[in-house]
Amino acid sequence: MNGSIASQFLYVLVALLVIVDPAGTAVMFVALTRRDAPAERARQARRACGIAFVVLSVFGVAGEQLLHLLGIGVPAMKVAGGILLFIAAAEMVAVRGEQPRAEPRAVPPTEDISVFPLAIPLIAGPGAMTTMVLFQSTGQGDPWRIVATEAALVVVLGITLAALLAAHRLAALLGRTGANVVGRVLGVLLAALAAQIALDGLRQSLWP
Repeated sequence: MNGSIASQFLYVLVALLVIVDPAGTAVMFVALTRRDAPAERARQARRACGIAFVVLSVFGVAGEQLLHLLGIGVPAMKVAGGILLFIAAAEMVAVRGEQPRAEPRAVPPTEDISVFPLAIPLIAGPGAMTTMVLFQSTGQGDPWRIVATEAALVVVLGITLAALLAAHRLAALLGRTGANVVGRVLGVLLAALAAQIALDGLRQSLWP
């Protein structure tokens, strides 16, 4: 039991770290808030991570019930989710631009970007939402596995918040080349994880 809980925590942790990409998000955060005061940047970073936690938690808890209402089984969700995550990974690895993800347009310094685009979709994007549904469904009602999933989410968002608070220093340290390297390495890891999720869904569909 303890091993399965630890595995659940590690799987969710790795998946969300790769998808959220705190380093890449921090680089884009710098572009979006380059004219804001440090106190305002910190406020927006904290608010965005809080909103992302609520969105991903609610989506993880209610997502499986929504699937049942639509008549969609968990194995089908795993296959579809694995394919979608694999597409996201391919874009991260084979991106044609200079950054691992497309940089959003700059917004006026007076506009609050904590909800959009920072919390949604940069942090709580489709990939993160799909991941929460997939891993919450594997908990099969086990409260400890659900707690492990939520704990992994908290750790990832904590890392993301730390990266955002240190974003300007982190961007200077990584530079554009460093951000590209990080994005591609994370893309390879995400591709392997996506393939494993899809294969698990196929196995459950063919040999229930």
